[in-house]
Amino acid sequence: MRRFPVVLTLLAAAAFALPGVPATADPSTVAATAAVALAAAPQPGTFTGKGFDTCTAPSQAAMNAWRSSSPYQAVGIYISGASRSCSQPNLTATWVANQIANGWHLIPIELGYQAPCGTRTPKMSSDPTTARSQGVSAATSTANAATALGIGAGSTIYNDIEGYPSTAACKAAVLSFLSGYTEQLHARGYLAGMYSSGSSGVKDVCSAYNDTSYTRIDQIWIAWWNGVADTAGGSYCADTAWPGHQRLHQYAGDVTETWGGVTINIDRDYVDVTSAQAPAPWSTTVDNATAGQFTASANWGTSSYSGQRFGADYRYANPVSSSDAAWYSADLPETGSYEISVWYPADAGYNNLTPYIVVTTAGNQSVYVNQRANGGQWVSLGTFTLAAGAGNKVGVSRWTSGTGYVIADAVRITRA
Repeated sequence: MRRFPVVLTLLAAAAFALPGVPATADPSTVAATAAVALAAAPQPGTFTGKGFDTCTAPSQAAMNAWRSSSPYQAVGIYISGASRSCSQPNLTATWVANQIANGWHLIPIELGYQAPCGTRTPKMSSDPTTARSQGVSAATSTANAATALGIGAGSTIYNDIEGYPSTAACKAAVLSFLSGYTEQLHARGYLAGMYSSGSSGVKDVCSAYNDTSYTRIDQIWIAWWNGVADTAGGSYCADTAWPGHQRLHQYAGDVTETWGGVTINIDRDYVDVTSAQAPAPWSTTVDNATAGQFTASANWGTSSYSGQRFGADYRYANPVSSSDAAWYSADLPETGSYEISVWYPADAGYNNLTPYIVVTTAGNQSVYVNQRANGGQWVSLGTFTLAAGAGNKVGVSRWTSGTGYVIADAVRITRA
């Protein structure tokens, strides 16, 4: 992967316009055309052929020059992550829309948490449970970044974990991290990919291809600089792993090429992927008025005061030094990972430390939410392992050191 600034030599720069839109078109027309192009397909979509990745997203003039003269039709872009070493002055929603409209296939990359046994920072935890939660956090962050850039649902976001001296403990952390990352991206409607060195991350992930202890990523990106433009993984990854147009191969790196008068330092990739969607996640929503699935004591009042409510009304109660929880029940199809999201109206008089109780397979877990902010929308509590079958899954407790009414409105449970 590219870790240093791109060097561009602009010997000839082409003017850019969206296809079918005059150069003098007003901005609203250009934006509308870009939006239509953007909605055409996920990224990188269905594509077999050559691509490249480089540290900084190239300028529009450079992309135009390479599109018309180079053998490449796909480009890797670093959309998120605390380990990115290059600034991205060109990478905007407009830039993304322009490239898609111009026929490029985009390869979105998250470069954040790294293996705990490696040298690059920030490092994920060596504890598998913590690493898994960090994977969820990374997926949330990169999905938000993708959405902001206009990279829509069904796209694959590749987590870049640089090479590391693998050990059994390090492998367990990486696989746990990627499990959380994959589950959360699925909950957000994206596919999950992973880029790494063939001799470390790729080898570890491929060796666990059939290990049901971990959630399998959707696509693998193999860094193996053997100079051959195909999707083979050699001894690092058997051809039987990710066989269905689910592979990318970075076959050469740190090379300088000039096309259309524009010189860029790149890594060369061969891509063979499809736009097949991830299965639609199972989801259920329980409101405080859902018959048979919400219970609360007589201490909980009913209000329709706030326009931010979900449904006709919501429940409220004063905080006390006892739980007296309002409970949401659901019938889950299987034991597994589920994202819990909550809906509440926000108000300055509501509680700043509302305890939500999630009934996981490892016991109850509490997540505190400030109900004075972010009201009238779904707010994620995170992803948890929940048991199959019917029963109480999420509660809202009154036992809090915060002040103001505790609110119970609606809960959404989505299989990751």
